[in-house]
Amino acid sequence: MFWLKRWNFIERAKLERQLWDAFEQREDLEAKVKALREMVESGTSTDLAEDRFRLEVWSTTLERIRKIEVMMKDQQR
Repeated sequence: MFWLKRWNFIERAKLERQLWDAFEQREDLEAKVKALREMVESGTSTDLAEDRFRLEVWSTTLERIRKIEVMMKDQQR
């Protein structure tokens, strides 16, 4: 059933929201994603499939956040 969760829009949106909330709280997003990546790669995750999915979503969300930041800076000029 995990494969179904991967394609569920609501599940993806929940994970994206986690990173957006961290962004709004001015957390270090790169460090957050890096820590998750290291946990997945080392195999120390308690739910490896879930954390791999979270990493996939967070990685793409981080790229979008950074692109939006650049776009917003360009518009402020």
